[in-house]
Amino acid sequence: MVGKKIVSLFSGAGGIDLGFDAAGFNTVFASDIWPIACKTLEQNFPDAKIVCESVEKLDFQSIKKEHPKIAGVVGGPPCPPFSKSRFYRTEKQRGLDDADGFLTVSNYFRAVEVLEPEFFFFENVHGFVYKPHKSALEYLKEESKRLGYKVSFKVLNAADFGVPQTRERFICIGVKEKYDDFIFPEQTHIKPEKLNNSMLLPWVTAGDVLSDIDFDLPEDEKMKAGSKDHELLKQIPPGDNYLYFTEQRGHPSPKFKWRSRYWSFLLKLSPSRPSWTIQASFSNNMGPFHWKNRFLRIQEVKRIQTFDDCYYLEGAFKDQWRQIGNAVPPLLVKKIAKRINGHIYGE
Repeated sequence: MVGKKIVSLFSGAGGIDLGFDAAGFNTVFASDIWPIACKTLEQNFPDAKIVCESVEKLDFQSIKKEHPKIAGVVGGPPCPPFSKSRFYRTEKQRGLDDADGFLTVSNYFRAVEVLEPEFFFFENVHGFVYKPHKSALEYLKEESKRLGYKVSFKVLNAADFGVPQTRERFICIGVKEKYDDFIFPEQTHIKPEKLNNSMLLPWVTAGDVLSDIDFDLPEDEKMKAGSKDHELLKQIPPGDNYLYFTEQRGHPSPKFKWRSRYWSFLLKLSPSRPSWTIQASFSNNMGPFHWKNRFLRIQEVKRIQTFDDCYYLEGAFKDQWRQIGNAVPPLLVKKIAKRINGHIYGE
């Protein structure tokens, strides 16, 4: 094997690994608790050891014995305890008060402690920085300091880095104290309305990446979206959602109350702007949907998340959707990983 070795946790479909691979790193170990995701990893990373096991059961000492010099530990602990939706789940605890939240984050740092990498890449939903999750962010900083790492963290919008999707993620990079503070790469793209005299490029749109496959297929007839509200979806303009049918928006026959549903309810893509965040859970009513009033195809979801068309995904339609929806866009990771490569290795 060649390349700087990384150990990947909570690997899912391998979005983080793809980004690091494109920047000159090599995944030697990856893990996930979901067998379907593990099979996806096995097909796409044949040289890596794939372990399908809960993180608290992983033997990091054995990994270190086999690979004494690890460049980085990468991964995004499962995000529900830190997500916005958890604010509505009053029966469940938030952040580190949630047993799963503490288990995943604490074991992530157990890997860092044992493997002693030059850096770590920690990813989560942007809600990780919300005030109710202050204890989680403090834990991250305290553990990093205890283990001898300096951290830089930021909420990044994937669209600002050329991903055709407005997807905000919390990214934390830890580097050993002997290195200078890590500085995130500058954004390369910007919302078109803010271009002015900027040297940045306009956001990549859904139309930019889907137009060449925007043709009707026989199976599309079975992919009508909106469930019982399918006829309403047809009337919603591209780029809009259920709010189109509210009194506040001036609709002559309002169907819904203002802000009475999730934003993604009957949400339709516009070919002239990036996609909204692709969710991990596939739903009949929750978009984004194609501007042709159907569910997105897996190939289209891959493109929105910057996976190659030929990237193998194990499982049925909903399994594949979940894997892509949970992933970090490889293109975003690649740009951060390249900056890490230059920061630590001067390449």
